[in-house]
Amino acid sequence: MNEERDNIFNQGQVLMFDKPLYWTSFDLVNKVRIMFRKILGIKKLKVGHAGTLDPLATGVMILCTGKSTKRIIEFQDLDKEYIATVHFGETTPSFDLETEIDGHYPTSHITRKSVQNTLEKFLGEQKQVPPLYSAKLVEGKRAYEIARKGKAKKLDPVTIFIKELELIEFGIPESKIRMLCSKGTYVRAFARDLGEVLGSGCYLSALKRTAIGPYKLDKARNLEKFENYLVQMKQNGNYYV
Repeated sequence: MNEERDNIFNQGQVLMFDKPLYWTSFDLVNKVRIMFRKILGIKKLKVGHAGTLDPLATGVMILCTGKSTKRIIEFQDLDKEYIATVHFGETTPSFDLETEIDGHYPTSHITRKSVQNTLEKFLGEQKQVPPLYSAKLVEGKRAYEIARKGKAKKLDPVTIFIKELELIEFGIPESKIRMLCSKGTYVRAFARDLGEVLGSGCYLSALKRTAIGPYKLDKARNLEKFENYLVQMKQNGNYYV
């Protein structure tokens, strides 16, 4: 039997992972490829992710293998749910902790009610300016390449849709917000805009993606559990079509 052709992963599987903090999306894809090769001996296998997640974020990532990589766009188009921790009173150029704080602002006027009232203004269709520290293509280059060279450039706004916003924890300087939004939404840019509307500064200090459409974080595997899963498959020999 030809293992490269006849394993279930080549036939196509959709896998859910909880991406570790500081890992890039490619890091996760590469690690999973290595596991397939080292544990199951599958040397040639397509593995792709259905939407990036920043290194400073954790949570749900969908990976597709083999023939299921054709379904990637299907998952990319789904709504995303996040738990965002926002930090009031300061700003950074990247709108998160990738860069150093570059501004300090008052926060004494910010209350739970003012935040809740402001969140309502962000519901529905919005025009959002993506962060310059992003993978957005600008004149054939990634925006973060321009940003890291210290060049100032404002990206064109894009249309997004925010379906739900819930203040789940209020505090100064940090609060937690649950967000349900369309693809293409930058939560870091939302934090920036939230601070501006509140008459202060704000950046994203932590982010967890809790769902991609119906695919929930509580059903996602971490890498240790996935490794154990593959080892068991190897022992049982049940990964053939």
